[in-house]
Amino acid sequence: MPEHILISEIENGICTITLNRSEKKNALSIALRDEITEALNGLTANLDAKVIVITGSGGIFSAGFDLTEFQQAAEDPEFSAALWASSDRYHHAVLFCPLPIVAAVDGPAIAGGFDLATMCDVRIASENAYFSHPEITFGDVMYSPLHDLVGGAVARELCLTGRKLGAKEAAEKNLVAQVVSPDELLETAQDYARMIASAPRENLLRTKGKILNRAGIIPGGTLSL
Repeated sequence: MPEHILISEIENGICTITLNRSEKKNALSIALRDEITEALNGLTANLDAKVIVITGSGGIFSAGFDLTEFQQAAEDPEFSAALWASSDRYHHAVLFCPLPIVAAVDGPAIAGGFDLATMCDVRIASENAYFSHPEITFGDVMYSPLHDLVGGAVARELCLTGRKLGAKEAAEKNLVAQVVSPDELLETAQDYARMIASAPRENLLRTKGKILNRAGIIPGGTLSL
């Protein structure tokens, strides 16, 4: 059983994955990333699954990768290799998942949390949501998925400055489909999932394939995206 995520039963083709590490701001540790990877792979193979909703617990989407692991990786080459291997598996599993994914974003979605939101197909945000790439000051920023959503001008500005983007502005820039109150967030995301799930699974798979093909994002390691 996963320790850092909650996986709902599949109901009417919809499964919800909840990041459940709120005491660490749902930081994406190796263990949590591997659990997401395994869950997505399992749902892809499950013919009952049509749509996946990803959200975070505790009023937080995700504060990004667990920086304590990067500190350990700087001193331990073996751990560093495991960290990046986990990262590559995770990014590939989310970004190229053949099933549609809806992100329900509450509170911070920063650094790797911002990336997770942009790798999903549809984003619903609460009024408390915000997005930023503060890691520009100390590391690499994932660029390609954001560029695919909002275009080069906006993606360059956000990735190079690291400034905070609130929910209202995110909607204006077409990063999120809808902004709702925190109390309405999950139900609204489920409404979108139900709209998607009304289509046959094979149609969704074909359409998601076209989405990925049109995005032109070449599968590769974390730092190449």
